[in-house]
Amino acid sequence: MMRGSVPPSWKETATMTSEARTAPGTIVLDNIGKHYKMGKTLVNALKEVSVTFEQGSYWAIMGPSGSGKSTLLNILGCLDRLSSGRYLLGGSDVSEMDDDRLSLLRLKRLGFVFQSFNLIPQLSVWKNIELPLYYLGVEEKKSRERAFELAGMVGLEERAHHRPLELSGGQMQRVAVARALANDPDVLLADEPTGNLDTPTGLEILSLLKELNSRGKTVIMVTHEPDVAEHAQNLLHMRDGRIEGIEQRGDNG
Repeated sequence: MMRGSVPPSWKETATMTSEARTAPGTIVLDNIGKHYKMGKTLVNALKEVSVTFEQGSYWAIMGPSGSGKSTLLNILGCLDRLSSGRYLLGGSDVSEMDDDRLSLLRLKRLGFVFQSFNLIPQLSVWKNIELPLYYLGVEEKKSRERAFELAGMVGLEERAHHRPLELSGGQMQRVAVARALANDPDVLLADEPTGNLDTPTGLEILSLLKELNSRGKTVIMVTHEPDVAEHAQNLLHMRDGRIEGIEQRGDNG
């Protein structure tokens, strides 16, 4: 295990080919920091984090509570802003974007899978899946076709007209994955995607994430479970807001 290995520096990242550095699903974090004010106290949630997530790679971010892993995922998902440093996605400087451009980037290029599913209970499976396309203004017929295509891809074609409360936990997470794919994102971000699932169902979701990664999607998930992290190609260990080490596992089998 390569704990304590040095993350790629900005200079090392600069030696990547232009094609690799600007690939749509490549993320480069250059010496980023994030701090919050809690009363008169300044909390440094992230400190001097530099790492490159290459197009088509599969990562698990691990660390104890308070290590900064959730803050890092929020930064990657453009749900929070940096206090310092640079964040490049496909060569574009995300750290300089205004709120409108960030919202559009989230809609077009990022997909999110949450532990709690975050489905709208009043909507059917296919309506939940097509929601990102609705916000993107995609024509109704095309968005519906896309939603049913994705429902079939995650094995829920026969449940497309059901509502979330009529589904099992594993089925709801499959809907969440399908919804995350509706906009054909460059990067798929998953926050404890198996946290509310039993072990066999969790393995089904991990198998689905692996399949999506094999199709070229960059997959980055946060987990506190070593057995879940073993499914990723690369493990990023965090502690006290810093990268403690990176374990490169190669093929995740």
